[in-house]
Amino acid sequence: MNYKSLLFSGLAASALAIGTASATELVYTPVNPSFGGNPINGSWLLGNAQAQNKTKDPDAFDRSSLTGQSALERFTSQLESRLLSNLLNDPNNANTGTLTTDDFTVNVINDAGNLTVEITDRLTGEISEISVSGYGAPN
Repeated sequence: MNYKSLLFSGLAASALAIGTASATELVYTPVNPSFGGNPINGSWLLGNAQAQNKTKDPDAFDRSSLTGQSALERFTSQLESRLLSNLLNDPNNANTGTLTTDDFTVNVINDAGNLTVEITDRLTGEISEISVSGYGAPN
């Protein structure tokens, strides 16, 4: 086979390949679901937008103040809550007692079913009193 016939057969094969190739339309498909894109892309797009957003809401709650308590402060707060709960827990049990914290003095008096809780602010001396009649009264 000579060079010319080889070249001619190569050109004929490429022309045949080009002639049989078909073209299709290019169709644009949007990514954003607001403009007709796939709804699955919505959360991904929102996550990217929020990751790029550097502005802060001035009215947003600052959560850094929640982690500012030490372990001792958290334990003290939980213990105070537990002691108050024990004082007021069982209405049939005539619990009476006083709980003093850094900020308040709580005096609980259960006198024959008349419960009185007196809360004194140790800083200002302001007193608040809660009275409940029929609390833990004998049956």
